[in-house]
Amino acid sequence: MRFSTLVSSSVTVSVVLMALSGCSTSPQAPAVPTYEQAAAQPFIKANREAAQQLVAGLPPLEIGPLLVATVVDVNDLRVSSPLGRTLSEQYASAIAAAGVDVREMKLRGDVFVREQTGELLLSREIKDIARTHHARAVLVGTYSVAGNFVFVTIKLVRTDTGQILRGYDYTLPMDLEVKRLVRKPGSDL
Repeated sequence: MRFSTLVSSSVTVSVVLMALSGCSTSPQAPAVPTYEQAAAQPFIKANREAAQQLVAGLPPLEIGPLLVATVVDVNDLRVSSPLGRTLSEQYASAIAAAGVDVREMKLRGDVFVREQTGELLLSREIKDIARTHHARAVLVGTYSVAGNFVFVTIKLVRTDTGQILRGYDYTLPMDLEVKRLVRKPGSDL
């Protein structure tokens, strides 16, 4: 075998190896999560725990029937986001699982559900809506985005007197999922 053929073959092998090694450093598609990972998602656990803490020790008949209002942005109580609507849905299911009579407002035609917002329960509307749904209490809440965290406050409020029966505060990390949920139309978050 000639020297030039041997050198040429070595160069070809070297070029192929370099090209292949370059392929291994290219970005790979993110792994698809499993059902086990989804079941262990801490976001749901944190929200269920908050709802359970809110009603812990209160007799279900003292709370229910209960309405759950959409959790709103503390900076503008007329605005919510997918985060606020998701929190409200998770609170309602956790409190219903605790044995409290939770009324679903979306099933009634007499409650106006604002697009992009959800069921906002403003103080002047509470008594009328509560009377229609025979509700003793309403769960209201706010969230506040602050850097790496979202601060959430939820309260149980008596519909007849406005008395706060109980409140609970907790924090969610501003991870990728929460960041996507807190984004509002036209937002740069």
